[in-house]
Amino acid sequence: MATTYEGITFERLGHASKRLETADGTVIYVDPWGEQLEDEPGDADVVFVTHDDFDHYDPEAIAAVAGDDATVAIYEAVDTSDLAEDVIDLPLEGEVTVDGIDVETVPAYNDPAGDHVDDDGEPFHAEGEVIGLLLDLEGTTVFIPSDTDFLPHHESITADVFVPPIGGHFTMDRREAADFARSVEADLVLPEHYDTFDPIETDADAFAADLEADGIRVDLF
Repeated sequence: MATTYEGITFERLGHASKRLETADGTVIYVDPWGEQLEDEPGDADVVFVTHDDFDHYDPEAIAAVAGDDATVAIYEAVDTSDLAEDVIDLPLEGEVTVDGIDVETVPAYNDPAGDHVDDDGEPFHAEGEVIGLLLDLEGTTVFIPSDTDFLPHHESITADVFVPPIGGHFTMDRREAADFARSVEADLVLPEHYDTFDPIETDADAFAADLEADGIRVDLF
């Protein structure tokens, strides 16, 4: 299922795997996971990976989506020695340009004093393990925070399109994600990272209704 905004097509392949295509035909995949791919499209111009969880960093999926001349950009903390492709390192926090796409990387993690911790009290995603991506696609900004809580440093970020996880347990839940969406002031919100596993089942329709009551467009793409 796909949705469009300002000439950009967004397709959620499943879980946190997504495909974006700009008006000029540039194809971008973010965190492709083989479990969510029906075939080997081989059409990516750019592939981004935010961290090394198996459902986000999948070398076989990267190979399946990458075109012959694709650029692969991965958070620098990920061990990419098992990749055949050359890799551009993405910093924990900073600004880079990847194939003409301006990218701001943003630290993403679970608050160790919050609810998203394991049985030993350790955050599922510790500080320094994950990055979010703020992409500038031909003047349209797209913020993909990845696996994270809504953190104080996020409050300064605005974007046209916001793609938050809403499943809870390993990330923010739908209520926290709704507060995050309001802070981002996005025109369009596209939730992800929910209903794949039992711990992250949630009511996506309730999430959408919550934001739509405030006049914010939500597509369960």
